[in-house]
Amino acid sequence: MTSSPSSLPLAGVRVLDLTRLLPGPVATLHLADLGAEVIKIEDTGVGDYARSMSPAAAPGEDSYFFRIANRNKRALRLDLKQPEGVEVFLRLAREADVVVESFRPGVVDKLGVGYEAVRAINPRIVYCAITGYGQTGPWRDLAGHDVNYVATAGVLDQIGTAGGEPAIPNFQIGDLLGGALTGVMGILAALLSARATGQGRYVDVSMTDAVFAHAYTPLLSMLVKGRTEPRGEDGLTGALPGYGLYRTADGRHLAVGSLEPKFWHLLCDALGRPDLKPFGLAEGEEGTRAKADLAALIASQPLAHWTDKLKDVDCGVTPVLDFAEALAHPQLRARGMVVEEGDLTQFAPPLKMSGFEFAIRHPAPRSGADSEAILREAGYVESDIAALREKKII
Repeated sequence: MTSSPSSLPLAGVRVLDLTRLLPGPVATLHLADLGAEVIKIEDTGVGDYARSMSPAAAPGEDSYFFRIANRNKRALRLDLKQPEGVEVFLRLAREADVVVESFRPGVVDKLGVGYEAVRAINPRIVYCAITGYGQTGPWRDLAGHDVNYVATAGVLDQIGTAGGEPAIPNFQIGDLLGGALTGVMGILAALLSARATGQGRYVDVSMTDAVFAHAYTPLLSMLVKGRTEPRGEDGLTGALPGYGLYRTADGRHLAVGSLEPKFWHLLCDALGRPDLKPFGLAEGEEGTRAKADLAALIASQPLAHWTDKLKDVDCGVTPVLDFAEALAHPQLRARGMVVEEGDLTQFAPPLKMSGFEFAIRHPAPRSGADSEAILREAGYVESDIAALREKKII
């Protein structure tokens, strides 16, 4: 069963999406999945670079990258460098609820489609800008990518093993949790306010700010000790016997999350090492010794041995899965988190909601696929549309 339009939580919300690549498109993907009408607006040249940035299923098709981040959206090609293109955008913006953009600060103002221009014709607009460093500050105009934002926030320095170099995760913390989810949070909060007051808001999302604002562990270390611990030596990155990664005989790993004494005691009993019970949260020499004893024990058998031995022991210990194993995991499958659409494997939205069942209402659109339909809905007649196409505005 799929959701009817009226049961979609964001039904009736119209979003004009000027973003490219990953953070903005994933933000608007979440909005689209929840029922918002998202119009993806691309220039009449290359458009969203993501269309060609990774392999495609077949020549001439859009990349897998683009397709998994842009389902449930409509597509309009529009040249905002020409006055007629700006006029089309502002006409659409009169009836829109949200605009999302990810250009460098000031670009949309130069084009004539910035917040002040849109607010002048639509005071209830929620206008969200997602950038690396935000709209203010000495770094506002600098280029960057996820690695730069996580590095600047002091988080990258904390990622890695003891004595090793910082490690770059292939999970884009800044782009996805910083840009996409923080952007969605700001948009939804501002939408609620706009519905109540009739006045929209400008939402300034800095991916660096968003990562920094969630770095609770290093902040706590600074508050308690006046410094952060070296990477791999903090309580949650390897210092504690009851919280860490342990290598198995076949080169796999167990993730031990037995922080609470009751879970650590269950683990110690299951492993036949009750002598380790006092040391789950131990640091210093005692913690190092307990960790070494546990590491030696786990290294004596392959992962399958430990998985079977601990399968009925509820102590917060799980295998470290590779991604193929995660895709097949019964828990994620039971939650409907893996969605197959033809040749494309996708993620479902990261939440469940009563009265709402996720569906792919339509796949990611080809470039400009809905241009004419969107313009007709905005009141343009066929001769207007033909003129815009002849001038290469659309």
